[in-house]
Amino acid sequence: MQGPHESPGKPSLWQVIGSVLAAGFGVQSQHNRERDFTGGSASQYIIVGIIATVLFVATLLGIISLIL
Repeated sequence: MQGPHESPGKPSLWQVIGSVLAAGFGVQSQHNRERDFTGGSASQYIIVGIIATVLFVATLLGIISLIL
């Protein structure tokens, strides 16, 4: 029986975003990692990872420009 947070097929956009953020912090759970490798496509994670990285760098640059 599937729980409310378990998806038997392709991960949703929110699950992909959550996985990318968790992996970025180094706290990805084994269950989510297995879901990502079995149901997700690499291109989804790469695109979300690039967007997250650009937003992170832009945020840092914005904070630095306010300080200086």
